[in-house]
Amino acid sequence: MVVTEADDQTADLVIAELHRRNVPVIRFNPGDIGGGLVVSARYGVRPVGQVRTPSRSADLADIRSVYWRRPTWPDFEHLDEPDARFAAAQVRHGLGGVLYALHDCLYVNHPLRNYEAEYKPLQLAVAQRFGLNVPPTLISNDLDAVRAFIASHGEVVHKVLRWTPYRQGATGLTTWTEPVTEDELDESITVVPHLFQARVDKAADLRVVVVGGKAFAIRIESGLLDWRTDYDALSYSVVELPPRLEKTLIAYLEHFRLASGSFDLCVDREGDFHWLELNPNGQWGWLEDQTGLKLAAAFAELLMRGGS
Repeated sequence: MVVTEADDQTADLVIAELHRRNVPVIRFNPGDIGGGLVVSARYGVRPVGQVRTPSRSADLADIRSVYWRRPTWPDFEHLDEPDARFAAAQVRHGLGGVLYALHDCLYVNHPLRNYEAEYKPLQLAVAQRFGLNVPPTLISNDLDAVRAFIASHGEVVHKVLRWTPYRQGATGLTTWTEPVTEDELDESITVVPHLFQARVDKAADLRVVVVGGKAFAIRIESGLLDWRTDYDALSYSVVELPPRLEKTLIAYLEHFRLASGSFDLCVDREGDFHWLELNPNGQWGWLEDQTGLKLAAAFAELLMRGGS
């Protein structure tokens, strides 16, 4: 079962690989609930049920693995706001609850495990416990504390604690990793917590995709503070991680009970690795195109393995 939005090229790669291996797949998006998606589940003696799309149907008991990619949930714009909120909640807790409760099933990854692992303070604390090299980091809405942190570390960057859709009128906006100085700060910083981190004098970035206990490491050369700002400026090379670091990243995912994750690291000019973050459900499709790594095959093999 692949749960994702309609336009998901990364999921397309995995589904194509599964089709080549003659593995039956049902794909849908929770936002299609209604005419495009029907679910029924009965609980009592034993849970039974079915999910149906216009082209496929599957018994819930037959689902051996779930690839939980980038689903979108319905917003019921045609309803009044109170009714839309009510309907959206029923879908999340009805359809979502049925999918979250599948038994003897492999999730890549279980959405509740993804949700837990997305908290940046928790990521940082676990990385530190695992002995990873974490840059000095402050999460705070205390203006004096932030000023003191910047004064003590010199070059500091600001990151968001969680990416969220943001628009001004019809224009979509986003936030990158950006340098920040003391003179840019004012009392508005006290409204919410912010993440500040000492800047690493990096030579390159690393994206490490771990799937099914295998690590695929790609070195990204750009000269940019945040390589996501200009994909045309990037060059890629496949590298091998030090064995101890590779084992640590795999153990990190096991700590959160995740089958897969995309790690962002950087390497400084002395060759030391620094932890940046984990994206439990990160993008990797373009990396297969750029490097030839068989990432889709690795995901397909994991999904074929299924649950117990």
